[in-house]
Amino acid sequence: MFVSERQKMISGQPYNPGDPELQDDQTAAKHWMVRYNAALAATPAERRDLLRQKLGDVGEGAVVRPPFHCDYGYNIRLGRNVFLNFNCIILDVCEVEIGDLTQIGPGVQILTADHPRDPEERARGLEYGKPVTIGRNVWIGGGAILLPGVTVGDDAVIGAGSVVTRDVPRGATVMGNPAREKR
Repeated sequence: MFVSERQKMISGQPYNPGDPELQDDQTAAKHWMVRYNAALAATPAERRDLLRQKLGDVGEGAVVRPPFHCDYGYNIRLGRNVFLNFNCIILDVCEVEIGDLTQIGPGVQILTADHPRDPEERARGLEYGKPVTIGRNVWIGGGAILLPGVTVGDDAVIGAGSVVTRDVPRGATVMGNPAREKR
């Protein structure tokens, strides 16, 4: 059975990022980002309609302030009343799910893309990803970075500038590099 590079990518298997289908997908996302980021005078409803053209799911009341950057867009799912402030980056080679009422500060990076640690495998140009899941009613401070495979529980808080390298429990507050739970 044939498995496309896109199917491999989305499922977290090693894939070839130079695959023509994936390159076309990224080109389409780049063209969409130019339109989205240039639509500064758009109403909230018009901006949500633009988001729905590219993202996998956009809940009612979701707001993404431009500029916004992503790899593909179709792996991003935003819940109701999600807010992403200016200059957020989502590398969405795998699914990124952001729960209802979550607020994300400016300059936050959510990264699903990863690279092999083995130098020989890395030299072959393969990449892979791990999904990121952010629960409901989470606050992520400006400049935070969430690494591949992280799950953030409902009602958690991530301090500004934190680098989240592991799962964050429900209701926890984490901060620092690497992010540690505040007791």
